[in-house]
Amino acid sequence: MCKHIFLISRLTKLPFSPRAPAPVAQQERLDTPIWLTIATKSLCQAAATQSRRLIHTSVPTLSHIGRKPITYSQEIKIEHDLTPILEPRIPSELNNTTLTVTGPLGKQQLPIKPFVKLNFEPAPKDDPNAENTLQVTIEDEKEKKQKAMWGTTRALINNAIVGVSDGYKVHLRLVGVGYRGALENNNRTLSLKLGYSHPILMDLPEGVSCAVPQPNRIVLQGINLQHVTEFAAKIQRWRKPEPYNQKGIFINDETIKKKEGKKK
Repeated sequence: MCKHIFLISRLTKLPFSPRAPAPVAQQERLDTPIWLTIATKSLCQAAATQSRRLIHTSVPTLSHIGRKPITYSQEIKIEHDLTPILEPRIPSELNNTTLTVTGPLGKQQLPIKPFVKLNFEPAPKDDPNAENTLQVTIEDEKEKKQKAMWGTTRALINNAIVGVSDGYKVHLRLVGVGYRGALENNNRTLSLKLGYSHPILMDLPEGVSCAVPQPNRIVLQGINLQHVTEFAAKIQRWRKPEPYNQKGIFINDETIKKKEGKKK
């Protein structure tokens, strides 16, 4: 043992001081390679983690959004145009196709990947209250890119159906002294007073309508969820909620935890 300590001291340039031999248990621990000790510790930690996971009584489940069928009323019309959307420098077999969703409030068009397949099941004609069913599938469930777009495509189609049938609303609250909003230019421009030296003028995007029931309340509405929420976020950027005075522009039921300022 002393020879090993002497060799280690020469390699590390540390002073060598012979000591009494270590006890048997400690000597066995010192003779164990460091990599074996680390590997054993990692295996024990993994086993302990797995045992803790198995304590839970709930059954582990995975989310398969793409597998869920979409049901929609008979007043909604969905058409899938299989003509590829030609784009430069993209092979024809990789071009998207177009899905058109039409309802009482308007029409939306969605690009569909070529590996996404849509299976329509129409409702019985003799039952006016029956609903149509749409099942979204992909060519290869093991392909990572296809599996990633599976749930996304299903969610976008469902959002379009809800948009053309019910629409989307986003409520904004202006919290602050003198914060107020108003509509100008035939209700196509939103004017905001948010404590700056000049009012903020924002043109409404296409497909988004705005109402100001109260000076500090703004309601955005449209059939495209992405357009409505993006414009709401664009408005909020002018005065994001701050935690000290809890002022700013709040979207829907958004809240922020109050913080205490530094005291001298």
